[in-house]
Amino acid sequence: MTATESITTNRPRKLRSGVSAAAPANAAKIGVSGRGFNIVAAVVLTVFAIIWLIPSLFALKTSLSDNGVAALGANAILSNWNPTLHSYASLFRSGDIWNWYLASAITSIVTAVLTVLFASMAAFALSRLVFRGRNVAFLLIILGIMIPTQVLIIPIFQELNAVGLLNTYWSVIFPQVPAVIAVFIFKQFFDGIPKELEEAARIDGAGMWKIYWSVILPLSRPVIAAVTILTFVGVWNNLLLPLFVLSNPDLMTIPVGLATVQGSFGQRYADIQAGAILAALPLIILYLVFQRQIVEGVTGSGLKG
Repeated sequence: MTATESITTNRPRKLRSGVSAAAPANAAKIGVSGRGFNIVAAVVLTVFAIIWLIPSLFALKTSLSDNGVAALGANAILSNWNPTLHSYASLFRSGDIWNWYLASAITSIVTAVLTVLFASMAAFALSRLVFRGRNVAFLLIILGIMIPTQVLIIPIFQELNAVGLLNTYWSVIFPQVPAVIAVFIFKQFFDGIPKELEEAARIDGAGMWKIYWSVILPLSRPVIAAVTILTFVGVWNNLLLPLFVLSNPDLMTIPVGLATVQGSFGQRYADIQAGAILAALPLIILYLVFQRQIVEGVTGSGLKG
């Protein structure tokens, strides 16, 4: 073998050895930085979880305390704590919490269903239909986010009074169905659905209603779940509107009922905290069950290619 052949045969070996030697070093650096990021993220999440859990655990402990001990303040609750279910028993025995649960469930479920239906239809029109003034209509809808809900209470009350819907479940449901944020979320999601699916459905003879009902909605299950749950939670926690439009105790929702508990019980903090825990319990269960759908729907990652 000549010297030239020896050089040419050895050169690729050097290049290969150089590349193979550098790759583990880069991989090691990426691995170290990735582990560092994971550690920092875990620490931050742990800190925020503790910050969130401390008041929640204190509220739970207060609800399991005696009203006399709870009235003495935080030190008494933390030091002289004898767990008791007296506050929960008194709420279930003498309060109207079952009626509050029923009213909140009816208004929240019906509002969530109607909001998903009408918001998705409006978003489908803004995303898929071509008509004059479409951008202006979408802009006007988005501007609705800038109007505070408190400003609309008096006009809503006057309109409901004019049509005779005060002191009914519909007085709580109808004003909350037109949800601007729901239309926005649905439109952003629909814009990400490939139009080839719609064109294929048209070739098969499907009309716009068939495309909306059989093509778009089945692909939108994550965002439907997210909007449904967010709407349900918003209606469940709404205090201002039911407080204005409902005066019948049998129709009071959970927030309005808790306000009456606070007003009638005065300084009985254990009973107040027990009512708050019972009001939040269905929402906590809802989030734990559907947390994946909420994240996928809000982030718009329902379609995976």
